[in-house]
Amino acid sequence: MISDRVRAIWCRELQRDDISVDDDFFALGGQSVTMTKIQIAFLDELGVEVPMDQMYLHSTVASISAHIVESMNRVAR
Repeated sequence: MISDRVRAIWCRELQRDDISVDDDFFALGGQSVTMTKIQIAFLDELGVEVPMDQMYLHSTVASISAHIVESMNRVAR
């Protein structure tokens, strides 16, 4: 499941293991440098490029996961 992979990336980059799918990136202490690392991990590990503005708009694992799935479905068509 994409959300499991996204959560694993967030846990690794934020150095936390207590992240739920509804936790807000910024409330967890996320900053732009960490967001950039996550953005790179999405590309490397999931094969999807997520623009920075979308990362700001979708600041939970659940929300960004849904965005990633939607992006993957658009590319697959």
